[in-house]
Amino acid sequence: MKKKVLVTGAAGGIGRATVEAFQAAGWEVIAVDRKAPTSSSKDVEVFEADVSLPDSVDELFDRLSGKTESLEALINNAAIQICKPLIEMEPHEWDAVMASNLRSVYLTARRGYPLLRKARGSIVNVSSVHALATSVDLAAYAASKGALMALTRAMALEFAPDGIRVNAILPGAVDTQMLRDGLGRGHVTGLSMDDRLKALGKRTALGRVGQPLEIARAIQFLVDDEQSSFMTGQAMIVDGGATARLSTE
Repeated sequence: MKKKVLVTGAAGGIGRATVEAFQAAGWEVIAVDRKAPTSSSKDVEVFEADVSLPDSVDELFDRLSGKTESLEALINNAAIQICKPLIEMEPHEWDAVMASNLRSVYLTARRGYPLLRKARGSIVNVSSVHALATSVDLAAYAASKGALMALTRAMALEFAPDGIRVNAILPGAVDTQMLRDGLGRGHVTGLSMDDRLKALGKRTALGRVGQPLEIARAIQFLVDDEQSSFMTGQAMIVDGGATARLSTE
């Protein structure tokens, strides 16, 4: 019987790459996004759901309960980013970031727990290097990703007695639409988008931005019970060495 993985934010860059990577590895994939992901594969089941909303998550798992008795992996990847100075951000915008990036993880883990317990499965929360060091105009995003790290540790402790491992992955600059939108927020001018990506990449030790598939493969490592069986409550940074360099260098 094939293993099953649920991926939220499945229509985005990292989410889509994660769906494809697990599918290629022979998993059955449940792809979830607010705008329904597209897939023609019989091994990918697509659901349109807003995982920041309790009713939407309840409906999703109610529908899944009749289709599967267990879940080997839950990948919490859904996220939004609003680039604004803190003093200009409206309360509803702040709340939207926290709901999408943080509350969604609580909601999916809460409802997915019985399925994960049966499989002694694994949860991977997609955080960000912004949990450790951030940029101007990203206060809500950075706060949500930092809180996600604390939630990951708490979940790891609570779920460990049932054999459920919980870890987080912290991507750096990865070539996704979210990154491109962020680079277009006005703090970098006079360069094409390709040149902005190249300039950003040169600031990392490896001299380039990452690709979504590289993050997807790291997620697969954290899920694998043979390769990462003694890891839980941990943060794995995948950023091309960006956080290894002092900002004062």
